[in-house]
Amino acid sequence: MKSFKIIIILVIFLKTGNVLSSENNFHVNNIELNKNLNLSSEELANKAIRKGFEVLKKKILLEDDLEKLSNLKFQQIKELVLYYQVLKKDKNEIGENKLIFNILFDREKLHNLFYSSNIRYSEITNKEFFILPIFKKGEKILIYNKNFFYENWNKDKNNIIEFILPIENIETIQKINLYKENLIDLELESLFLEYNKKNLALILIEETGSQVQKIFIKSKISGKNIDKTILVKRGNNKSEEFFSKIIFDTKEELVDLVKSQNLIDIRTPAFLNTKFLVNKKNNLSNLIRKLEKIETIENIFIQKFNKEYILIKLKYYGKLDKILKQLKDKNINLSLDGDEWRIKII
Repeated sequence: MKSFKIIIILVIFLKTGNVLSSENNFHVNNIELNKNLNLSSEELANKAIRKGFEVLKKKILLEDDLEKLSNLKFQQIKELVLYYQVLKKDKNEIGENKLIFNILFDREKLHNLFYSSNIRYSEITNKEFFILPIFKKGEKILIYNKNFFYENWNKDKNNIIEFILPIENIETIQKINLYKENLIDLELESLFLEYNKKNLALILIEETGSQVQKIFIKSKISGKNIDKTILVKRGNNKSEEFFSKIIFDTKEELVDLVKSQNLIDIRTPAFLNTKFLVNKKNNLSNLIRKLEKIETIENIFIQKFNKEYILIKLKYYGKLDKILKQLKDKNINLSLDGDEWRIKII
């Protein structure tokens, strides 16, 4: 059994909220390093910060924006760190000591960096992605059995998106066989009946033997239908290696598609005026505490208050439907009453 012991905790208290929360979009966990006796604690921490920043970029930025931050100097990266924690991991079988770093990057400083670099970043709240890869081999359509892509899709886990493959289902097989001449016409909702409000994708792979393989993606992400074809080059890879490359490249594309539907542009904040009716359950301080935990809410302004109600203005980033979901997750209801938004604690 793995065991951990906290050996160093460095904390800078600049913000309210739980800095240890893994739900924080700018929190990078489990950066693992060998404990090198030739390096000082500071040098090890610097190495972890470099590595952590690369993980963070991969986690929240689109592929096209990664290059925009490639010229940042380390001192600039280090100044983005709000907090880090170091854990000591027990020696493994060959006696190596490992250190685990958890790093929290400063939201406000990252916002300033993204603003000056004209970068939008992604905040993914729904990380489950239900997919079904179908492999067409000659006249055969392989769904579950003998389908390399179904059997090996989650061989290597993705730390940004959780890909979920459906278990074998006779009804799914029947539907796919019914559309075997035109698989792209398959309705996603009919394949994922229990999960039609989730992120869904049908991946169509046809073995052609050519040097460039076309992969067709039919997806529904954050309620939006997105179809896309990607090309994967074989190179010198043998069949199994090439198939593994197809899985890797397709996963990368799917992650980027999810990011693209969850982008936040800090150059274009939105504002929402709401009325908060005061009663025993609707306690203002309780509401504020809950709102402060929502990262996409930048500011909370109290505009007017009396014994019956309080007018609150929210400055937030992203889409309204996403804010509605985040509020609901915090047991807060935001609803439109006529032409007036009302907010209350559920």
